[in-house]
Parts: sequence; structure tokens; C-alpha cells
Amino acid sequence: MRKEVPSLVSHLGEKPRKAVALGYRKGVDDAPRVLAKGTGEIAKKIIQIARAKGIPIQEDPVLVGLLSEVDLNQEIPPLLYRAVAEVLAFVYRLREKRSCHPARNAP
Repeated sequence: MRKEVPSLVSHLGEKPRKAVALGYRKGVDDAPRVLAKGTGEIAKKIIQIARAKGIPIQEDPVLVGLLSEVDLNQEIPPLLYRAVAEVLAFVYRLREKRSCHPARNAP
């Protein structure tokens, strides 16, 4: 199994909070999938787990609203490819930056 690239899109300022966790396995998935989603306490827990695991979080209220409509474990629709590609590019840039400067990322 190839390593999954997890990311999270959230809207923290909204009441209730919303969060959608995405995953993509290069060479396995045709498109990113919705791994978890929720509002209120569920969103809070998704965000907490993402932070604990060092998963990048990007705040985008419009995108999280659209992704919330996708069923769990389903690939995102083609309409959202571009927006999600920008999220994944953000994740890749962060990971590259962290790997170049490991001392800065130590707890």
C-alpha cells in the first residue's frame, strides 16, 4: 500500500465548526477521497486528531461546505479537483519545508 497524503480543510470561525479530512494515495486513488467530515464536536475532534498527527490544516469555508456534501470514502467530484489540488499543493510545500528544516519542527 502506498502512503496516503492526508489533509484537512476546515472552517474554524463558523458556529458550528466544520471539518473535512481528505486522503489521496498516489497510484491507487483516481482522486482524493473524503476520509472524515463533521460539524460541532465531531469537527473539533477531527481537527484535534489532525493537529496531534501533524496533518496540515487549511481553512477554507467555501471548500469545506462543498466537500461536506461528498459521501464518506467517496472520491471528490471533478468540479472540485482544482480547489483540492491547491490544498494538496499546500500540504506538499509544507512537508518539503519541514524536511529541509527538521530542527525547526522538533517539539
